[in-house]
Amino acid sequence: MENFKLMEILFNNQLIQMIFDLDHNYLLSVANLLAQNIEDPDVLGQIQDAWYNFIDSGQVWALLIGSFFGYTFKGFTG
Repeated sequence: MENFKLMEILFNNQLIQMIFDLDHNYLLSVANLLAQNIEDPDVLGQIQDAWYNFIDSGQVWALLIGSFFGYTFKGFTG
């Protein structure tokens, strides 16, 4: 009798529907994550624009000067 109740709980229609709903909702969230609208698919062009902005804004000089002084002061403290 106890096994019959266990089988009834395991194969209950509501339980199966709940498991299907959980799995279905999980798959929908993954699909929404993978299927995004891309406005500008030119990735290499975006990298090139970022590089030119890095050069034009003078950040490359800050990187070089900071690297030089950092390496120099590391030599003093090391």
